[in-house]
Amino acid sequence: MNNNLIRCGWCEKDDLYRIYHDYEWGKPVYDDKIIFEFLVLESFQAGLSWHTILKKRENFRKALDGFDFHKITKYDDKKVEELMNNSGIIRNRMKILATINNAQKFIEVQNEFGSFSKYIWSFVGGKPIINHPKTLEEVPATTEISDNLSKDLKKKGFKFLGSTVMYAHMQATGMVCDHLVDCYQKNSMNNFP
Repeated sequence: MNNNLIRCGWCEKDDLYRIYHDYEWGKPVYDDKIIFEFLVLESFQAGLSWHTILKKRENFRKALDGFDFHKITKYDDKKVEELMNNSGIIRNRMKILATINNAQKFIEVQNEFGSFSKYIWSFVGGKPIINHPKTLEEVPATTEISDNLSKDLKKKGFKFLGSTVMYAHMQATGMVCDHLVDCYQKNSMNNFP
């Protein structure tokens, strides 16, 4: 990893953050399984730092059957208690129950739209919104689009996916590109459809 590159300032905490920034953050994701993984991680991140979630990501992957939403829909009270006793993840009963609920709702959206990807990407017209922030302070926490997406998800029965969580999700999955203008990743964004 080249630590001499100019990156968005938020990722300079450590290599875990830099790798996430360089290889995932802001890259368009159309695969439902990965989209679901980010929905789960973002919902657990509410009230915590993203760095905390990244450090526990592999633990979440093991604990949640590789983020397999079909398996998660079948979780029972015994599995919830197992997760509540797993020190490798965030042990929040409401968020665990929300994950099971959201897996069920995720499949309902897939059935309605053909894929969750088609549904969620429709909020940005199917292609990334490229912003040009010069500083981290210019990057919003929410937008009208994340407000509308969050409201629609809530109507569909999803939980723990407020506007701030959904804007972070949009950034993570490349629905919106908020790399700073002097970040070396900004140039690679111009190659997306």
